[in-house]
Formats: sequence, structure tokens, C-alpha cells
Amino acid sequence: MSNLAEPLLTPEQQTMRSLRVLSRLLDYPTAELQQAVGELVEIVAAENRWPASLRQRLMSWCQQIADSELLSLQAEYVALFEQGRATSMLLFEHVHGESRERGQAMVDLMDEYRKAGFELDARELPDYLPLFLEYLSTRSDAEMARWIGNIRHILALLAARLEERDSDYALVTHALLALIGAEADINAHRSVVKAEKPDNTPEALDAVWEEEAVRFSAASDEDCALQSAEGRRLAERKQGVQHDAVRILSPGAQPPAMGR
Repeated sequence: MSNLAEPLLTPEQQTMRSLRVLSRLLDYPTAELQQAVGELVEIVAAENRWPASLRQRLMSWCQQIADSELLSLQAEYVALFEQGRATSMLLFEHVHGESRERGQAMVDLMDEYRKAGFELDARELPDYLPLFLEYLSTRSDAEMARWIGNIRHILALLAARLEERDSDYALVTHALLALIGAEADINAHRSVVKAEKPDNTPEALDAVWEEEAVRFSAASDEDCALQSAEGRRLAERKQGVQHDAVRILSPGAQPPAMGR
């Protein structure tokens, strides 16, 4: 992997690298992530839109990732993000749940990707947050800010829930909100989150699996494709199948298709 933290970067180049670091930190932990920590730390240190305290906490966490047992990191990730919906990495789950509106929102987002020249494979859904951040890393600063502004309420809610679980992953949502000066948004969610019932108990998880066992609501071929992709992802969650890592590109490299 080439050195990504080169001097004299334009603001948009720095944004690209910062978003790809955050995307990578939110994806399933791998040995590749641990090996890339030195580069991630350099990029974090160069992002002057983040407060010094946040940069330091992110760099310390990156070092902890490098020093930890990979299986422990992976078990923590699964327990945090793959059990229950409260901390789901699927953005539209936080807005639409499993309603019909979620399917349409995903179709609209897929259209945005295609207009930008990206195609998804059948494994991943378009609202998967690490994937979405990789897409944003190819956009202009203005477009990046607009998109993050559109989901700032989701990021703030997710940040509060991750804080409540005392997870360092909250640092990523803080960093995303800090890019648009919206870290204070989290304050409105903290008291609400404290009163939430946990959705990652065995009883709550059983109820979700029963609800999602069979769904026949597709009204179009594209809707069917989305639901099939989601079905595969749910099966992989339950079976513990590991996902490929989101790749961080070297300077000047052509962005890959969005399916990795």
C-alpha cells in the first residue's frame, strides 16, 4: 500500500483520504487493517478540521487496533454491529426500518452511485455506511458536506448509541460530524438513548429473525434484487462469514467499483 499522507495535498485530496480512513475503520476488522495502521495514523494527524483531542483519540484507537488480537476485534465488531438494529451500519434501517420506503430509498441511492459511474455487486446494500463513505470520498467537498448533512441525524443518533455502549467506534461518527461542524448534534440524542431498551438481547434478536424470515413485498425486479442482497447479508451475519475489506487507494489511483 502506498503512502497516503503526502504533503501539499489539496483540501479535497485530504477529504478523500480522511473519509477512506473512516470507512476502513467502520468496516469488518482484518489483518490488512492492522498492517495499515501506520498510514491511517498519518492521515488522521493531517486532518486539521478535527480537533486535536479527537485526532489524538483516533490515533490512540488505531494503535490499539494494531496491538489487539484480530479475533477479539472481530468478535467485538460482530457483537456491536451485527446483533440488533440500534447500531446497524445500514443507514436506512435507522430511518425506515423494514418498511417499503426503505426499498425506495435504496433504489434512489443506487441511482446516485450509477450516475457517478459506480456499480454494486450483489453482496452489499447501497446504504452500508463504510461503502457510502467510500463513495463520498470520490465526491467534491461541497457534495460530501451536503450528503453528510443529509444523514447528520443518523450519525448523531449512532454516535450516542455507541457512546452508551462505551465503544471507541463512536470516534468515527464524531469525526464525520466534525467535518461539517455538527458534533453538537449528538447532545440531543444522549438522554433519549439512555432510555432505550436494548435490542441485542436473545429475545429481541429472536423476534427480529422471526419478522425477517419471509418477506414477499417486492413489486419490481430491482426491489427483488435489493431484498435478495439483504437476505444474503443477513445469512452472512448469522453464519459469521467475513466480508472483504474496504480498500484505501493510493494517491491518483482510479476509484474502484462500489461493490469492492
